[in-house]
Amino acid sequence: MAYRPSKKTKKTVLGIAGIAVLAGLNAPAALGFADEQYYAYKISRPAYKAKYGSWSRIDIPERYRTNAIHAALLHTGKVLIVAGSGNEQKKFDKGSFDTVLWDPRTDTFKKVPTPADFFCSGHAQLPDGRMLVAGGTARYERLDGEVGRAGGGMRVKNENPDKAVVLKKGTVFRSPAGVDYTSRFDVTIPRAKRNQIITYDRAGVMQPWKTKVTAGEARVFVEAEEEGPRSVTDRQAQYEIVGLRGEDAVNTYGLSERITLEKQDFQGIRAAYEFDPKAEKYIPVDPMDKARWYPTLVGLDDGRVLAVSGLDDVGVIDPGDNEIYDPRTKKWSPGPHRYFPTYPALFLTKGGKLFYPASNAGYGPADQGREAGLWDLRTNTFEKVPGLRDADETETSASLLLPPAQDQKVMILGGGGVGESKKSTRRTAVVDLRKDSPAFQDGPDLPQGTRYLNSVIMPDDSVFTTNGSENYRGRSASNILKAQFYDPKGNVFHEAASPRVGRNYHSEALLLPDGRVATFGSDPLFDDQRNTKLGHFEQRMEVFTPPALHRNGKNRPVLGHGPDVLDRSHRATFATDHPERVAKARLMRPSAVTHTTDVEQRSIELGLTKTGNSVTVDVPRDRTLVPPGWYMLFVTDGRGTPSEAKWIQVT
Repeated sequence: MAYRPSKKTKKTVLGIAGIAVLAGLNAPAALGFADEQYYAYKISRPAYKAKYGSWSRIDIPERYRTNAIHAALLHTGKVLIVAGSGNEQKKFDKGSFDTVLWDPRTDTFKKVPTPADFFCSGHAQLPDGRMLVAGGTARYERLDGEVGRAGGGMRVKNENPDKAVVLKKGTVFRSPAGVDYTSRFDVTIPRAKRNQIITYDRAGVMQPWKTKVTAGEARVFVEAEEEGPRSVTDRQAQYEIVGLRGEDAVNTYGLSERITLEKQDFQGIRAAYEFDPKAEKYIPVDPMDKARWYPTLVGLDDGRVLAVSGLDDVGVIDPGDNEIYDPRTKKWSPGPHRYFPTYPALFLTKGGKLFYPASNAGYGPADQGREAGLWDLRTNTFEKVPGLRDADETETSASLLLPPAQDQKVMILGGGGVGESKKSTRRTAVVDLRKDSPAFQDGPDLPQGTRYLNSVIMPDDSVFTTNGSENYRGRSASNILKAQFYDPKGNVFHEAASPRVGRNYHSEALLLPDGRVATFGSDPLFDDQRNTKLGHFEQRMEVFTPPALHRNGKNRPVLGHGPDVLDRSHRATFATDHPERVAKARLMRPSAVTHTTDVEQRSIELGLTKTGNSVTVDVPRDRTLVPPGWYMLFVTDGRGTPSEAKWIQVT
């Protein structure tokens, strides 16, 4: 039986910081006011910042504070922060859904009208710079003991081949015993299909055509009108749809699935929208065929987007009915069938295969879809990749395509047991996909077992990792106030300044165009070690400034005038006063992150040519290495100091 972690609705308030935030990788535990003063003095010293970096808090006006569930960097330089109902049942019931745009250059904010509950949706960058957002929440979960009215899935049949039937929310289905159940969502039942059947007699003579009608079918979640066990049933029966007349009443009917008083999981929606960064608004496109809650959306080499996994409209995990969005037609089509747990991390690799490092964010049985491997979409085959230590602790792990992307190495960091398990691992591991028989090799251990670690690729080819918690959703005051840099070449961690705000479940981090890292969110179950005080969603935002910007920020490389598209040779030239100081160039895809899952970010090494007053970058033509879309161009000097990014569109 599938194990499903519970998610309790929390009140939205500002978090509070205590002395515990002073415990970090570079700071001793605070023992008193004097120690606190000393630590504040220590981390403010220029020498400390030049070695470890520094953190600062963004002052967010109260009306713009929200529960950051999703965060994505747009090619306008602004950050899209999406909450939807933000894991708050009250907001969901009111239809109050949030999206906030933050401009890091001016630290200004703007609210954006949000047409659907994108809480726990999926998102991906599109080639033209729009952001595809699909799925979200149709209904909040109800835990065991909270269910008063029996509920479950109803399959609705339509035997009329001439028209589809639309049933509005609130439609009543009546059982043969006279028990009524009410639908909780609108549902459209497609028209039946006519198939011409050819038959032959014993002499082999073709007989007149026969027509076979196959009923159209859809599913909808229903709830009993009466409370109590009388409405519970596990028997399939045909249900009358109250209010239908004539042919509709004859041709359209319900077939119940299990209707129980058991725990009812979150349910997904089919809605899909493109967010336009220039108009700063959501634009509806065709909905998905399947409802999805907790899906992963991953961009493919041809600019299309694959939607994978999620809970459907009756709260059941998708069996593998994946689908593909085409941004040219704004429509969806069936994709290759393969099952994954929810929010699987899937990385586009050279050749077009997707690599699954076994990272995921939750729902699904412990014995299905938990093994790492390469998925060939063309043949729909899956080649398992062995060697992963603590393979039963990949849920809520971080993973990324290590920089530069040409190396084709994928890293997994931390993670925990399935569901609400207390288990967490210090394990990191790296797999080199260029090898004939790739297998994971252990990397350096994290300081402690870590779930929900946020990991961000930096312009100097390091990986900045921060926060997380040792226990499920920060239980038992287990937030980790530590940060570190991973060096892919040396396969080692280096210390970084400690964050001051704890972050676990529902937290995000992403790279900004100025080379800093922004962190958002956190949704702990409890606020104390004994797990007696309900947690509060963390609405504060912190920004990390890396050491290189403290050491040499006033003398960082500067890219001047240049194009925002590549020429026919896949090159772009930018003016600069000191081309001799430029050592490396990287093309970096902007993040779209949620639930520790960010399959968008990648860093591509570029060819570099210098003249007396310019630099020219050469971008690889391989679309499986550089999928179409907008990218940040960074150059760095010999000390790893990055320029501010220039935006370039790769078509």
